Amino acid sequence: MNDSDEDAGQAAPARRKDARRNQKALLDAAAAVFVTSGVEAPVRDIAARAGVGVGTIYRHFPTRADLVIGVYRHQVDACADAGPALLATSPSPHSALGQWINLFADFLVTKHGLAAVLQADNAGFEALHAYFLDRLVPVCTKLLEAAAVAGEIRPDIDAYQLMRGVGNLCIGADSDPRYDARRIVELLVAGLRRPRH
Repeated sequence: MNDSDEDAGQAAPARRKDARRNQKALLDAAAAVFVTSGVEAPVRDIAARAGVGVGTIYRHFPTRADLVIGVYRHQVDACADAGPALLATSPSPHSALGQWINLFADFLVTKHGLAAVLQADNAGFEALHAYFLDRLVPVCTKLLEAAAVAGEIRPDIDAYQLMRGVGNLCIGADSDPRYDARRIVELLVAGLRRPRH
């Protein structure tokens, strides 16, 4: 093997790492723009926020639906990854659960217009919903189990039921400034606590 082959071998993983970092920056930028301007925001606004050219966005995400799906999956992954990290760093499992549920509620409240963009593609929407459940229900289950084992909550709370309840509490939160979904979600999580005798 000559030096140029070795250099090329080392350059490929570095390029892949750069591409992943660029894609993450692009998805973070798109998510932020979607929150403030909705999913129909101009691609040039997303490109400017990410510090890339419009062509870079279209290279990664040829259609707006591709970009919205990419943002959605990226946010689901971030929410899923946060669960174990919070469990490892929080003062108690109930505290970790509360912080994670807050992240989950933020995700639900801020995913403006997703359903409208994907309405035409029912199969795509169903696949995303399945991805959402596959990634997040096990994380919520682990947090609930840890809090139950610690004696902080009752052991019979189902993750899917809790997530569905939080979802229902978040409906309309983005369109009614008088309604604070996060506050109601906090009350729900506080209500999971076992009464002290």
